[in-house]
This record gives sequence, C-alpha cells and structure tokens, in this order.
Amino acid sequence: MTPDILCLGEPMLEFNQQPDGNYLPGHGGDTSNCAIAAARQGASVGYVTHIGADTFGNSFMDLWQAEGVDVSTVRQVADAHTGVYFVTHGANGHEFSYFRAGSASSRMGPDDLPVAALEAAKLLHVSGISQAISDIAADSVFAAIKIVKQAGGLISYDTNLRLKLWPIERARAVTHAAMAQCDIALPGLDDAEQLTGLSDPNAITDFYLDLGAKIVALTLGAEGTLVATPDKRERVKGRRVEAVDATAAGDTFDGAFLARIVEGDDPFTAARYANAAAALSTQGYGAVAPMPRKNAVEAFLSEGD
Repeated sequence: MTPDILCLGEPMLEFNQQPDGNYLPGHGGDTSNCAIAAARQGASVGYVTHIGADTFGNSFMDLWQAEGVDVSTVRQVADAHTGVYFVTHGANGHEFSYFRAGSASSRMGPDDLPVAALEAAKLLHVSGISQAISDIAADSVFAAIKIVKQAGGLISYDTNLRLKLWPIERARAVTHAAMAQCDIALPGLDDAEQLTGLSDPNAITDFYLDLGAKIVALTLGAEGTLVATPDKRERVKGRRVEAVDATAAGDTFDGAFLARIVEGDDPFTAARYANAAAALSTQGYGAVAPMPRKNAVEAFLSEGD
C-alpha cells in the first residue's frame, strides 16, 4: 500500500558540532527530516530519492526502516555518492557546509520517478532544496508535482532557500513556479522576504495565496506561525523552550503539520501542534535525534501555553 505522504529530495549525512568541538554524526536533509518527523507523529510516510550504494546510503536505509518510513521508492545506485554536510555553531547561530556535488539524489531525473506510487499518494512534499541541487532535480520535482496533481493528490512546498546552491534570481523563478502549483505553502519568514521582496508577514501570505496556495503556513521562528487560507488567517503562537540547536526545527514543523493535515485537522489546529513539535526539536543536537514523537507533543500541549 502506498503511504499517504511521499517526500522527495536529498538525504544527507550530518556531522553536527558539539560544545567540545567534536562532530556528532547523524542524518539530515530537509525532506528526509520531514518524512521522519511525520512518521513520528503516526503518519503513513514514504521517501522518494536516489542514494549511494555506500555506507552512508546504507545507514539511511536502516534509519528510515527503523522510523517506519517506507523505502520502496528509494533506489541505491553504485555510480554516485550520498551527500554530506557539517553544522557549526557560533555567535550568529548555526552554519552549514555542504559536500553534495554529483550526489546520487542530484542525478535523479524525471524518468526515474515512481509514477504509480506518486499517483496513489494523498500528498507530495518537496522543497526549494529538492530543486536547487541540480537542473535535472528541478525538472524531477516539476514532473512529480504534475503526476500527483493529475491523480488528485495535494502538493506541499517548503521554500528552504539555500543561496549557496543557486542565485536568487533562479531561486525566485523556480520556487514561484512550483508554489503556483502547490496546495500547501510552507515558507519561512527569512526565505520569503528574500524571495518575494516583501517584509510584512500578511503581505507575504497574500503573495502565496495569490499564486494559488489553499493554505499558507508562514513560520516566524519563536513568534509562531501565521496561517492563512483564502477565508481566514490567524497567528498561532509559538511555544517557549530552552533551545540549543534549531537545525531541523522547520523540517519538524513541516512533518508534524502535514501529519495532522492528512489526519484531518484544520490548518490552524495543525499549526498549533506543529509549533509544539518544532519547539521540542530544538532541545537537542542534530536533525533527527531530538524530533519528538506524538506522545511527547501531546504531553507538551497539555501543559498549556
């Protein structure tokens, strides 16, 4: 049976700097993080990608299977490697260094897509990074979006702007074109300011609604999330915690939000849940390890604001 949610993109092995200066190995990649976060909330999730037939690729297969993420649409290839990145922490927050050129994921083309699985999915989640890693990857995302939409499924898109991967002009053109085809827009405020040229959160949500999104959830960091539909908008408060590492907080939000949407929540209720999940994810180091499970999120919510 095809999972309800399919996430498409590039997984990357992570090395995250610890307070003693050493690096803790882990797993990252925005849409992979999203898939795991959704699975930890009880959603039915699968991943679509190519990874290397190498030690790092094997570790991802083990991880996804342990987390309950379906891997039937993952292909390991012998002629390309799995991507790697490092996270360092300093006065300006966390910084990323990537080693992904020529990775297996960046070489996955439209002809490699699992058409039957995409046609059967309720929702496809992709991101700006899914498209920024190569021209053929951008084409693959557009092709996947077309397949899912023609089959009646929903599209979710997180801007996740990385200007180390492409110039702002191309990022704007590609992400706006993709957002025009999405149902659920998940931009972050910093990304959206650069992509739209706007600074007011309400104007940004209007921009994405005008492109065609039915739901916009604009994340505002500790200030919460501005959620908008064509008929209603509401700023959903964030949850305060003692944060140590926000590496995958946005991805955790995405996964938790989509899990609740597929379960039937309205977007405002889903955002309240996702804000709590994202806050909890900042209390440990690394992308995956600190992601909370459903029982932890529910317990946190029961404590009140």
